[in-house]
Order: sequence, then C-alpha cells, then structure tokens
Amino acid sequence: MKVVSIIQARMSSTRLPGKVLMPLANKPVLAHVVDRVRACKAIDEVVVATSTDPSDDAIEAWCKTAGVCCYRGGLNDVLDRYYQAGLLYGADAVVRITADCPALDPTIVDEVVRGFVDGNYEFYGLAGEFPDGLDCTVFAFTALARAWREASLPSEREHVGPYIENHPELFKNGGLEKFTGLSHHRWTLDEPRDYEFLEVVFARLHREDSPFLAIELLALLDNEPELMRLNSNIVRNEGYLKSLLEDRKAHVQS
Repeated sequence: MKVVSIIQARMSSTRLPGKVLMPLANKPVLAHVVDRVRACKAIDEVVVATSTDPSDDAIEAWCKTAGVCCYRGGLNDVLDRYYQAGLLYGADAVVRITADCPALDPTIVDEVVRGFVDGNYEFYGLAGEFPDGLDCTVFAFTALARAWREASLPSEREHVGPYIENHPELFKNGGLEKFTGLSHHRWTLDEPRDYEFLEVVFARLHREDSPFLAIELLALLDNEPELMRLNSNIVRNEGYLKSLLEDRKAHVQS
C-alpha cells in the first residue's frame, strides 16, 4: 500500500493572507509542516497541493527550492485537487494535512495511519476533543474517487472529507479518540493572534534535529497557561462553517 500525504496550501487565506509562507523559527510555516510529515514513519511520499491561481506561484517556487513534490489544481475545488494529486502520485491511501498546522505531531499521524490500515477503513482520522492543529485524516483512494465523482455541495468540494464522513452507509468510517477535554487548545494558524502564539511556542520548543511533540506543547502550556490567552476565543473550523452556509444558499436557489 502506497500512503501519500497531501498537504493543502494556498496564499489567499481571507483572515491571514500568505500565512503558509510566513517565517516561523527562521523558516516558512509550510517548511515546518513538510518536515513534520516527512518525520512520519507510515508515509511513503509527501506532496503539496496548491492552486493554479497566480498568488500560489510562490508556493510552487518554494517547493522547487525545497525539493518537495507540488501539484496545482483548482482554487476552490479542493476535493478535485486531492483526487488529481492522489491519482498522479499513485496513492492507495491519502493522508490529508493542512499547511496551517506547523505543530502537527508526526507520531499521532503515524498512529492514525496504523488505525486506518489495521481496521481496513475507508475514512479514518483523529477524532474527539483534540487540540486544533493536530488534525489529520486518512482516505482510501477508492473512497476519495467516489466522493470526487458524486459530491456536489460547496462544502463537499471545498473540503475533502465531508461527503465521505456524512455517508457512513457508503463508506467504512472510524476515528482515533486520543484526547479528551483538549478541544479548547488552538495550535493552528488562521489569525494574527495564532501567529503570535506560535512564535512564542516555537521560541520555547523548536529544535532543528527533531520536531517537538504534542505532549511537550501540553507540558509547556501547563507551566505557562497564560500563553493560551494569546489566541483564545477564536471560532474553530470557521472556513468549513462558511461552506455550510453556502450549502444552504445553494439549496434555496435550487
């Protein structure tokens, strides 16, 4: 089984434009994400999937300089971008990672991939009450291909998993509930306040030889809980919530 991790990245974030190439501990945010995915033992290949929009030329240029595979597809049809990239790189399973998660834990990604394989799932991801920024999901490419053929709602095209996740009668779905009571933690990059938080975290924990892990970040926040106030009270998954509003608009118009 060939497991391909596809990292979705774009420069045109509405809340923090250009965030994936912003400097963090002396290198772009995207570089940290790629390094962490490359540290995973269960992943065979890493691909950055960006768009054909001219604003994303900078992402392709960085990938070429860094020696990272890059696929470019539609700006808004992220499902198509994943399907085409998975097809191009011969994936049997696709691990979805987003480029705004520089604190991703490679050991957790490996655990999710193992759960996917051991349970013979078609959709399997980190579930439960986990910190925002550890997100990772694995799809069987056959399931991804079916979603690509059948999904039609805005939320199902702008995001990779909703069609599969919302149709358990069609797919074998599961999840790893590794954490409880930690959903208030925010380790992703979507707002200027997130960037301020991550700058402090990386100043404390970053090392060049190996990525710091979730357990280390949790220990830091136990010792310095005031750091969490830097980016508290931000709505989680705001982009997906906006897509659901577009679904309702599409339903009314039809």
